[in-house]
Amino acid sequence: MKFDFRVPHNTISLCVREVCQAIINEYKDECLQCPITQVEWREISAEFCRKWNMPHACGALDGKHIACRRPRNSGSLYYNYKGFFSIMLMGLVDADYKFLWIDVGGYGHMSDSQIFNASELKECLEDSSIGFPAADPLPNDEIPTSYFILGDDAFGLCTYLMKPYSQRQMTKEQRIFNYRVSRSRRIVENAFGIMAQSWQILFTTMQQEPETIAIIVETF
Repeated sequence: MKFDFRVPHNTISLCVREVCQAIINEYKDECLQCPITQVEWREISAEFCRKWNMPHACGALDGKHIACRRPRNSGSLYYNYKGFFSIMLMGLVDADYKFLWIDVGGYGHMSDSQIFNASELKECLEDSSIGFPAADPLPNDEIPTSYFILGDDAFGLCTYLMKPYSQRQMTKEQRIFNYRVSRSRRIVENAFGIMAQSWQILFTTMQQEPETIAIIVETF
């Protein structure tokens, strides 16, 4: 870009950050809307049931490592278990691969559960401030069952977060349940893949500072 516009690279770096921040300020509330009423959550749950045969699921949750160069004087804060430096992107996705909520900028050494436990989303689920639906019966059943978001083994099981069985010897019903959960939760991994294909800089090691990377990724 510095050759296209004949502007020094240090000025370009400031422009990129300012433009990305302006895009976030203008469009974030329009493009990234987390449900806040029971009606909105139930609509998402109905789509999961219709498309993925997973009733009462209100979203799929997972984290993604965004590779970056080693930040100065950071020690091992950004060094993840995969063997490279990164910041964390965590996202909640609906049945149509649309992001409902994101948290970007966590240290690479942190696990998905650590990011989630420190997030605003968990706080809101705990204090019921985002209108998560009350329990009601599953199809063809009479026992009230909680609504939940889907996660993998990295998360802790609770009333509002469902994960697969982790034991080895499972019954037929448990294997079917694991298949349903895994197939529905895969939506969030597919959403990350779609985002990376659209913005292929995510396949590389980003050279900016972590704070700037977080702004750029949030713009995507």
